[in-house]
Amino acid sequence: MKLNVLKRIALVTFMCLGVAVKGFSQYDVSKTTLKIDWQMNAPFSTNFADKLSGWGMNFELGYELTPRWEVGVFASYHTNHQYVGRQTLSLSPTESLTTDQQRSAFQVPFGVMGAYNLSTNRYVKPYVGVKAGTMFARYTTYFGSTGMYDKSWGFYVSPEIGVKIYPTGKKWGFHVAGYYSYATNKTQTLTFDVEGQNQAGFRLGVIF
Repeated sequence: MKLNVLKRIALVTFMCLGVAVKGFSQYDVSKTTLKIDWQMNAPFSTNFADKLSGWGMNFELGYELTPRWEVGVFASYHTNHQYVGRQTLSLSPTESLTTDQQRSAFQVPFGVMGAYNLSTNRYVKPYVGVKAGTMFARYTTYFGSTGMYDKSWGFYVSPEIGVKIYPTGKKWGFHVAGYYSYATNKTQTLTFDVEGQNQAGFRLGVIF
């Protein structure tokens, strides 16, 4: 009885290994692309660190399923800053604080991505795409010699439109994209709460 069970387990194991090897043999490394982008980012509708900032990067590892469809994974990070001049803040009915503030919003979204090429031209490929996943956010308010911060996780989605440019018609090239993103993160700050993160920006980078 035990011998028959072991035989069945061995048979299933070898079948799974065969499928895995076959799938790996069909994987074409030449269809894999790596994008590294510098990005500008402008939050809006939060009133917290909502100034345009270039302190960000985006990384994508994609695979070309067909000449038009690409799927993959992504990760990015961005920091926005804002200085608020000296003012008196009401913290409670019996407490107030007079200080200036340095606000900082740090965000790290990551997840999966998909894109559809609007053209199969070798040199210029405009596309539309979307990213979806999760985002870690840390909002910090510095005042005086101290500060306070709050961390949160939320769902992240980001549609984008861009173009991939290949000067020689080969694998390496340049990448330009504009995007909008929304995340469900909720964070508490010194004087008010932030619910939802709306942002827009653009990316400029290289493709390998």
